[in-house]
Parts: sequence; C-alpha cells; structure tokens
Amino acid sequence: MARWEYDILVIGLGPAGMAVSVMGAEMGLRVCAVEKNKIGGECMNVGCIPSKALLKMASARHATSKMESMALQKCPVPEVGNTFDQIQKHLSYINQTKTSAMFKKVDLVLNKGPAGFVDAHTVQVGDRKITAKRIYICTGTKPAIPPIPGIETIDILTNENVFNLESIPDSMVIIGGGAIGTEMAQAFSRLGTKVTIVQMDNHLIPMADLDAAEFVQTAFEQEGIEFYNGRKLIGIEKENDEIVVLTDNGERLKGQKLLVAAGRRMPFDELNLEAAGIDYTSRGITVNNHLQTSQPNIYAPGDCNGHFLLSHAAMHQGMIALINSMLPKPFRRNFKKYVVPWTVFTEPQVSQVGKTRNELIEAGTKFEEVAAKYSDYGAAIAEGIQVGQVKAYIAPTGKILGAQIVGEGSGEMINEWSLAIQKKMRITDIMFLQHSFPTMSFLTKRVSEMWMMKRMKSSWIKRIVKWMF
Repeated sequence: MARWEYDILVIGLGPAGMAVSVMGAEMGLRVCAVEKNKIGGECMNVGCIPSKALLKMASARHATSKMESMALQKCPVPEVGNTFDQIQKHLSYINQTKTSAMFKKVDLVLNKGPAGFVDAHTVQVGDRKITAKRIYICTGTKPAIPPIPGIETIDILTNENVFNLESIPDSMVIIGGGAIGTEMAQAFSRLGTKVTIVQMDNHLIPMADLDAAEFVQTAFEQEGIEFYNGRKLIGIEKENDEIVVLTDNGERLKGQKLLVAAGRRMPFDELNLEAAGIDYTSRGITVNNHLQTSQPNIYAPGDCNGHFLLSHAAMHQGMIALINSMLPKPFRRNFKKYVVPWTVFTEPQVSQVGKTRNELIEAGTKFEEVAAKYSDYGAAIAEGIQVGQVKAYIAPTGKILGAQIVGEGSGEMINEWSLAIQKKMRITDIMFLQHSFPTMSFLTKRVSEMWMMKRMKSSWIKRIVKWMF
C-alpha cells in the first residue's frame, strides 16, 4: 500500500501549478491539485488574458474612432456597454472547454476552501486531509495596497475586480505606472474614460530604460492620458461623487474610480507554512536554485517565491521544479540561469530581455548600443507603423548583453533575442541567420549588420580586407 495518497500535490492552479499538474499526470504520476477559486489562477481570470481582451477591444474602438474622424463613416464604433460581459464569456469558454480538458488525469479539489499545511507531507482542505510524496506551492501573489492615509475608506479597484465593472467609468485615477497601470490606462482611455496615472517612479514602465518609456509617454500625451511621475501620495479622500488623490506637490487628482496597481504582496496567511517547517519572508517563500524550499520534498515555483513575477516565468519554473524533483542533485537545473523576457502590451508595446542600459552602467560593463528605428525601415513605413525601435546592448567581443524592442510586434520579436542570450550567441550569429523579408523581425538582423558595419570602419580591418582581396 502506498505510503502517501498521491505522488504530487499542487496548491494553486495558476501558470506554475498548471504546468506541474498536467506534466506530472502525463508522466503517469498520481496528481492532486487544489484550487480555492478558478483554474488558471490570476493570469487566466483577472490578469494577462482578460487584460489583453480589454486592450484588443479598446484598440478596435480607437482605430475605428480615428477612421471616423477622417470621415470614413462606414465602420461603426463598437458598443462598449457590454465589454466586460464579453470578456467574462470568453474566459468562461476557455475555462470550460479548453483549460479543463487538460486536467482529465488530475484529481481536482476546486472551490473547497484554502489549503493549509498539517506537516511536510500533509495538507488540509476543509475537512479533508491530503497526503503526497512531494508538494508544490504555486499560490502566486495578490495586489498590494499602499498605506496611503484614507485609502481604507475608498472602494478601490485592482486587477482582481476591475473586470467586474458594469460600465465604463467617466474618469479614473490609477496608482502605479508599471505594466498593469499603463495597460489599463490606455485601455480605459480608449474606451472613453478620462485617465490619470500617478506614481513614485521617475518614468512610466520603471523596469524599462528611459528611452523606451518615453515612447509610451509620448503616445499617452497624444491620447490625452495624464501622468504624474515622481510623486509621493499623501492622502486619499472623497469629494461628492469623486475620489481625490493628494500628492506631495499639492495636486488634487480626481476620478470616479481609483485603480491601484502598485506592486504585489505574498498571500501566505492561510497556508500555515510553519506547520511544515517552510522558511519564508515578506518577499516570498525561500527557495534554493532548484526551487526547493527548506523542506526538500516541497517546491515553490512561480510568483510565491518572489523571483520574476511574470506568468511565463511561473510556468517555466513549474516545469523546472517538476524536472528537478526527479533528478539527482548534480543534474538539477538552476532556474535563475534562464533569461526572462517581458512585454508591456501598450501601444507601442515595450519588450526587454537581458540587461537594461541602466544595469550595465551601474555594473561598469563595457557595451555598445545599436538601434534600428522602425521609421528607417521600408516595410514599417509601408504598414504605417513607424513608431519604435530595436536596440541591442553588445559587448566589445560581440556578446549580446541585452535587447530592448519598442513598437508593434515587439512581444513576438523579443523571443529571438532571448534565445540568443540564453545560448550565449554573439551578434554575428544573428547576422548570418537569414530572416524572412519584409518582416518586422528583419530589424533584428539590421541591428547585427549595423554593428558589423561599424567594425568595418576600423583602419586595420580595412588593411586586412584589402590584403585578402
């Protein structure tokens, strides 16, 4: 008789938990997965997927509005009153017909309450105790609410409830200028909301370099989205039917709704980690390079460990954690050695992988910056997408240190740079790779050619070429 009821117990069915559960079950292991809310976790239900749906709807309305202003009256503006109903219907369809089909071989414990540890091999959900040889904590994160005086008196929006709105608000103040803040700002603005962003950082999308952020800031200015960078928030109050956010510069920023997108927190209260002897801090569950916690049979992939708070990183870590749990220690993979690209889906999109310019400067690393602009590329001009650039940070040896892409399609184009950096390729490897033309990815090859052409200006290279020729 088996010592444990299951080989694998997964707590949380977001991207990390889904990866562990489905892969483990396909390998023939006995898998149980506990999810107190919905399959797909935050990403599927209140994060990446619904936000992209909202952005798509807003973009369609924005494009149609621009055509109307040019007197092209044959394209009607989409109705926005049922925008959120449409999103919820799409999500329900995905969950019921697509996602659920993946879990036919997994024992699911859904909507039975939170999971809490009894010991290192046992978890309690409601009245049921579940035992497993190995346990994977994949509980993700929750929105952080900054301690601004008065915020506790306001009915605030976060990514968890913003998609439950019954109508598009007339005005909105957004606290935070990162991915969630900027994406929601542009989406709601294009749906007819007067949007104001306020944040402590010095520019929008603070994880990006300033020149990338400036593309987005310029676009926001053109679309009428106000933003106040470098502000400390000193209070929030109600004034008639509006919410007022007070800054240290004396501004009173007003909106019908307040959306908070100011970071994440770790929801560990219900897990009872102490009962299993699992070490953690306010920044996340402590894991080693192999994603093991202080209990060797318990792993913590995804946002809950505080490293790389991104859905695709969580999914990747889930895969790595499962593989590592089956391998002898010398063969286990270090999850920190994999590059993590990211994309902010504003218009223009902003994508980054590897080191940023600021990180390289702070580290004292020698590098060269090479950029190819969309506006200098015939295909981009022909398609009317001239805002953006492909930029790489390259060491004197040709090693690729980082890449930044701003513009349409950047989220797709950044993956080539991710592979190149992870595989330690040099910029010449990209130059000798044929790229389909005329695609936007051809700008990646153009960056490599620009780097090489600069090398050709060297007098000693010219002498060698002349001798060889």
